[in-house]
Amino acid sequence: MSSATKTAAVSTYVALLRGINVGGRHSLPMKDLARFFDEAKCGSVRTYIQSGNVVFSPPRGALAKLGKCIEGKIEQRFGFSSTVILRSADEMTQVLRSNPFLKDGMPEKTLHVYFLADTPTAEAIQLLDPSRSAPDAYRVVGREVYLYMPNGMGRTKLTSSYLDSRLSTVGTARTWATVCKLFEMAHA
Repeated sequence: MSSATKTAAVSTYVALLRGINVGGRHSLPMKDLARFFDEAKCGSVRTYIQSGNVVFSPPRGALAKLGKCIEGKIEQRFGFSSTVILRSADEMTQVLRSNPFLKDGMPEKTLHVYFLADTPTAEAIQLLDPSRSAPDAYRVVGREVYLYMPNGMGRTKLTSSYLDSRLSTVGTARTWATVCKLFEMAHA
């Protein structure tokens, strides 16, 4: 098998880090984050904006341990923890195709995706209050919570702590524009 064929067979992934460079807390330069992925033998490492987004190709067989490896490097070097949530390029395609609010014609600038580390149970989803933050709305689809926030993320009561506590997992939110850019990068 040629080197070009081997490279083509490697999948592309997106890493979404929770709580990086938000509100002046948990400062992590993207060059350092990229270096952590390079040190983990990932290829084609690229970061996007300062909120902890990395597009990369993992080494074969390393994906299962990669998130914890990066989390450990961050803790060791910077002294804080950050959950690393991974999605394949194919999963990012599904995220784009599955946004119910986009299908309903809501303005893209009002849309966000909350990426979950684990798939919540049906019982956990039932614990979410649909009227908690009207006119904000949510829809849980697999490991994503699609959010419609016409007044912005800063004014919603559908916070990460609320979603995490009800869904018994952790997640990290991205604007729809960021989701679209990460999709493009993962498919470039």
